[in-house]
Amino acid sequence: MPAALWALAIGGFGIGLTEFVIMGLLPAVATDFGVTETVAGYLISGYALSVAVGAVGLTAALNRMDRRKALLGLMVLFIAGNLVSAIAPSYELMMLGRVVAALCHGAFFGIGAVVAADLVAKERRAAAISIMFTGLTVANVLGVPFGTLLGQAAGWRSTFWAITAIGVLAFVGIALLVPARIGVPDDAAGASGQAGPGLRGELAVFRAPQVWLSLAVTVFGFGGMFGAFTYIAFTLTEVSGFASSTVPWLLMLFGAGLFVGNLVGGKAADRNLGTTLLTLLALLTVVLAGFALTANSQVATLAGLFLMGAVGFAVGPGLQMRVMRHAAVAPTLASGANIAAFNIGNAFGAWVGGLTLAAGLGYTSPLWAGAAVTLAGLVVMVVATRVRGGERAARTERPAAVLAAR
Repeated sequence: MPAALWALAIGGFGIGLTEFVIMGLLPAVATDFGVTETVAGYLISGYALSVAVGAVGLTAALNRMDRRKALLGLMVLFIAGNLVSAIAPSYELMMLGRVVAALCHGAFFGIGAVVAADLVAKERRAAAISIMFTGLTVANVLGVPFGTLLGQAAGWRSTFWAITAIGVLAFVGIALLVPARIGVPDDAAGASGQAGPGLRGELAVFRAPQVWLSLAVTVFGFGGMFGAFTYIAFTLTEVSGFASSTVPWLLMLFGAGLFVGNLVGGKAADRNLGTTLLTLLALLTVVLAGFALTANSQVATLAGLFLMGAVGFAVGPGLQMRVMRHAAVAPTLASGANIAAFNIGNAFGAWVGGLTLAAGLGYTSPLWAGAAVTLAGLVVMVVATRVRGGERAARTERPAAVLAAR
């Protein structure tokens, strides 16, 4: 695989660390700024909302820019946001830093996925996208625990200084390793000299039902896993009987699953995208339901944590590849929209899981809710494969076209 993919992975690592490490630093941040932990928690929800906005808005705004330059500009935004967070004298400026850093999140992964796909042969595109997302998974496995330890030892600001340095490293890597004018911006003149579709063309791809179906599969398919994960600490301590002090280390097992699943899922999606997504969504439904049934066993819980991460994140590269495939004429904005769909799914899944807890259904109920949401994603995927343009519909349309030609 090209070295440029690893430069993108470093950027993904920094972005993933920015998103998740704040969870372990919230008590210190709340104390430093003199706010409640609930108010400090808005630094998480504000980030997530900004990701969804930036994924579509910034991707559209950068439509006319060369993709390599766009990625470098997004890393400048990332560096600036984390620098503001590191030096913020007030909660309000800390929130501003979080919002600025979050705006680049969706656009970076959206544009980066298109660049990653352009760096390799057609049959290896999903695997290339999975390498870029490897940075995000490593951030969960190693970055968050060690970032939290750094913040506890040297103050929470030291973690954001470290993330700023990672951003600088990613900027240098992209500048040196990503080829100049990689791909062709969707509004630029191609090799034929004909102008590309531009922003209007980017928006036009949303007329395709398959693009919307792909986004819906992302919302439900990924949202179910994240909804279950949001409340997993309660399941581990209240049902499985683990001490709260062991939770961070148990989550490293979940992160290891993310890392393995991401790479395996990318390779499988390259071989057969439709079958891979159908299989993984069905398997994730079973894993979440099985986890709920066996959560009172610590041994089974360890297996459930790993499998939830592995299967849950294995769908990621395929989901990203599918929306890009059905928006092939102008994939950049659709790619960014799918990153927004991941975050919308995260919020939706967490909301549904929270409803089950509020209803007094117990600490395994978010797992059951996650299985139900994922099952909805599987149903949408089955429908998507059968309607015009879908994987199974294409098999029946092709013989019909041959007979008509005869």
